[in-house]
Order: sequence, then C-alpha cells, then structure tokens
Amino acid sequence: MNGYWTLVLHSHLPFVKHPEFDYFLEEHWFYEALTESYIPLLLNFEKLLEDKINFKITISLTPPLCEMFTDNFLMERFFKYLNRNIELCQKEIKRTSNQPEFNSLAHFYLERYIKIKNYTFDNLQGNIINGYKKFIQSKNIEVITCAATHGFLPFLGVNSKNSSAQIKIAVDSYKKHFSEQPKGIWLPECAYYNGLSKILADNGIKYFFIDTHGIIFGSPRPQYGIYAPIYTEDGVAAFGRDHNSSKQVWSSKEGYPGDYNYRDFYRDIGYDLDFDYIHPYIIPDGTRVFTGIKYYKITGNTDQKEPYNPNNAYLRTEDHAKHFIYEREKQFETIGTLIDRPPLIVSPYDAELFGHWWFEGPDFIYNIFKYMDGNPHIIPITPSEYLSQYNRNQVISLNPSSWGDKGFYEVWLNASNDWVYRHILVCSDKMIEVAKDYKDESDSIKNRLINQLARELLLVQSSDWTFLMTTKTALEYATKRVKEHIHNFNRLLSMLNNDSIDTDYLSKLEFKNSLFSNFDLKKYFL
Repeated sequence: MNGYWTLVLHSHLPFVKHPEFDYFLEEHWFYEALTESYIPLLLNFEKLLEDKINFKITISLTPPLCEMFTDNFLMERFFKYLNRNIELCQKEIKRTSNQPEFNSLAHFYLERYIKIKNYTFDNLQGNIINGYKKFIQSKNIEVITCAATHGFLPFLGVNSKNSSAQIKIAVDSYKKHFSEQPKGIWLPECAYYNGLSKILADNGIKYFFIDTHGIIFGSPRPQYGIYAPIYTEDGVAAFGRDHNSSKQVWSSKEGYPGDYNYRDFYRDIGYDLDFDYIHPYIIPDGTRVFTGIKYYKITGNTDQKEPYNPNNAYLRTEDHAKHFIYEREKQFETIGTLIDRPPLIVSPYDAELFGHWWFEGPDFIYNIFKYMDGNPHIIPITPSEYLSQYNRNQVISLNPSSWGDKGFYEVWLNASNDWVYRHILVCSDKMIEVAKDYKDESDSIKNRLINQLARELLLVQSSDWTFLMTTKTALEYATKRVKEHIHNFNRLLSMLNNDSIDTDYLSKLEFKNSLFSNFDLKKYFL
C-alpha cells in the first residue's frame, strides 16, 4: 500500500423558504440541488453498495440543509416540482418525435425524474436524511456537521459567544437529526482563526479541514506537509486540502468537467424553446430559468453545439476516474520517499459540483471507487479511521486562513459587503444581553419571540450573503435577505422591550424562518 485517500463533499445551501409566494426563484435552488446533486449522489451510493464496491466518503451536511431536507412544506413543493418536470418531459417526448437524438434524451430525462421521485418519496419517505443514515450504518459514509448557519467564524469571533453559539447549535442540530455526536466539522469557507480550536474541542469535535496554507504556514513547520493531519494545541486534528487533486476536478480550464463530451450546463430548454410553449414550466412572471432538461454537450468553444450522448459521457467518466487514480498513485510515489508513514491525500469539494455544475460528476465518483476497489496502492479512508490508526501527530499553531480567493478573508469583507458587519455585531451584542436578561423567563410567548430573535440573528450571520455580494451573483436577493433579517430582529426586539407582541407577525416568521424550531436558542448565547 502506497497511501490513503479521503474524499470530502461539502453540502450546503442557505436556508431558503418563501411560503408567502407560490413560486420563488431562490427556493428553486434547493429543488435543483436535490434533483441534480444530492439525490443522484445517494442513488450512486446505493449502486456502490449493491455492487459490493468498497467506498469511503466524508460528507458535511450543514444544519440549514438538514432543516430543509426535513421540512414538510419544502418537500411537498419539491414533489410538485418533480411532477411538473415529469409533465414537461412527456410533452418533450411528443414534441421531439421526429428528432431521434433529442427524443431519446427526452426519454432519458423522464426516466431520471421518475426514478428520483420514487426514491425520494417511496424509499426515503420524503426525508432525505434517511438516505444518509443508511450509509452511516454501513460505515461507508462519515457525515459531519458545519456551523449553525454557515457563519464566517473569524468575523463572528469578535465576540466569542457568537462563534460558540454557531458551533454549539451545530452539534445539537446534528444530534437531533442523526442521534449521535458529530466527530468532525466543516468550518464554513474553511475559515480558521486563532482561538477557534478551543471552541471546537469544548464541543467534542475531533477534527476539521483547513486549506493548504493554513498548515504549511503554521508554526512549527509541518513535518509531513499536508500529507498527514496535525493537532492544534487543544488536541483537535486538522486535515489539509491537497491542491493537485482539487484542481484536477474543479478547474474550469484543466479540470475534467470541461471535456467536450460532457453535458453543456447553459443550454437548457427553459431558454431555448418558444416562450408560449415553455411558459408553464418557468417562473409565473415569465422569467426564464433552467428546467434541468438540456440537449447539448459542451462540444467546444462554439455556439454550434452537438447533441448530448449520455453513453459517451459515461465512458469519459470511466477514463477520468482511471486518470484521477493514476495521478494519486504518482503523488504517492513521490511523497512516499519523503515521509516515514503512508501519505494521506485529502480532496475536498463542494458537493454541488457533482451533478449540478458537472452533470456526470456522480458517475465519476462511482467509477473512482469502482476502479479503486482492490487497488493495493490507494486505500479510501475517513478521517476518523485514519486517526484511529495514526493517533500520534505533530502539534502545530495553525495560520489563519480560508479557501477563498487569495486564501484569507477578503471575499467576505470588502467594499461590497463591509456594511453588513456593523449590523450583525450590534444585533449579536443585543442578543447576548437578551439571553442574559431573560434566561429565567417563563412566559411562553416571550420565549417564542426570543427564540425567533435568535433565528433572525443566526440567519443574517450566514456567509452566503456576503459571498453573493462579492461575486455579484444574486446580489439583490442577498442584500434583501440581510436587510430583512435585520428588520425582523429589530422589530421583534422592540416588541420585547415594549412588552407588546404581535403574535400574528411572530407566527408568520416562525413558519417562514423555521430552522431549529424545537430548540431553546437563548441558552446558546449565555
């Protein structure tokens, strides 16, 4: 055996739920992610298990995503979303009856949507968490947590009670959904700052992931580089990201997803077909959106796209899986001459890369494990398994860092989003005061209000909003969400201070922003 390989998939979406509208674009994000990434990945894990192929994957499921996975209102809407797409596929089969290549694809999509619907609502009873529990029990997947609402911890840590609340709630949320203590955590944006490891240790977290330079620039210098974990001064293990294996997959220029045989992400019938025909399947106001039905392959740097061929694309995933394994074996040969233990390569990715952005990504993962199975040179492993075998590791003071552009914090604090933090930190201080002043409160209505006050604070702390402001994707929505949660917080606080509670308003917020609904949230800010 030459070395170990750890695949990490970070699964996250901000909490998006809009019952005040029959259809909401950003809610569509969730249904797309379910259809294109989360459920196709679970289906391929089922296939790996059925084919008796050894696989080990570490998956972070953020608390907001788990809350959406188990939200009856959202899952009912997802059921309708699938039915609408199935109806569209049936129409497409008729429309393309004289276009054999497109007709076969219409059948392909119809079968796909029906399979996803049956798996979700028959096998999993409409609760996506059930899918992950099966693979936890089979010991093929290690599910880890993330901060409560994916807050950017280095900035929230200006007051340590903010970071502490994000971690404590995350741990209890995990226990709620999986009935056990989480072993590891994905730090939002892999963002680390001095003092964070103590909060992790105090909450029973055994390990986390960090970008390459967080370890390389640590003190003292790491003996094994990123090819073995290190321990912080508080005894929590940190695993460093391997840049080479990451770049092979996510790079837009050099990565596998750019292969000309793979499905083109942008050519969707939601944009390509006549408005009158497609109108019932896009946003009611007429805004065109992706339907998920795409008939063309990447083809090349041209607008003249050729029809997509799923079989040819699948064969390419086999080629790329073999190449990926070959490249890791080459890494092991080089690294193995430099260190005195089998090297560990950690390859973390956003889960939505596989399926949503790279349609064939779930098949690539299946084929990696298919061709890795029985390979004596590369062994898949989870972080917990590795630490049980190699429990003596170097102690290092890590370098503050993130996996964002330029490696530090600039993506989440710049001229486009700096205005957000003064509001977040003022609201945070007020929340801590409320938690202290009302810690023994017995009035049920006031306690409901205080819990909702905490939810609004947690939701505005999400790093998604400042990220979207920087990238200017969904800028208007991100800005609206920040202002909305700040407004809700201040209005609720005013009600509390004036002892005049609008219970109708409170009830609407409780239904719309419903995450952590069974928690006594004020205790986390004490």
